[in-house]
Amino acid sequence: MARILLIEDSPTETAVMVQLLERNGHQVTTSGSAEDGIEACRRGKPDLVLMDVILPGMNGFQATRLLSRDAETKNIPVLIVSTKGLDTDRVWGMRQGAKDYIVKPPRESDLIARINALIGH
Repeated sequence: MARILLIEDSPTETAVMVQLLERNGHQVTTSGSAEDGIEACRRGKPDLVLMDVILPGMNGFQATRLLSRDAETKNIPVLIVSTKGLDTDRVWGMRQGAKDYIVKPPRESDLIARINALIGH
């Protein structure tokens, strides 16, 4: 089981993802904005961050860059989960410090496999 921070502004997407993750044995906390998510990450030190890209205020690319360059959070892997599916989006997300990138809606087995790979299970 991993402690996962989900940064997602859509209540529907949040509910679906939380249900999926909890069904697979993970403990989930959520945040509806990048700014709140960064603070939650610094406070809670989750095992993994699932990051949406399109967020109010700061976007997920900016938040990923901040988390990956902050001494307190740089060792916490960020997995971007976004509707933005172009190769350029994926490359840009990885350049910001994401460890993986998956397009919404992810297949449950694929998402869980990627999470397990990032947290070492």
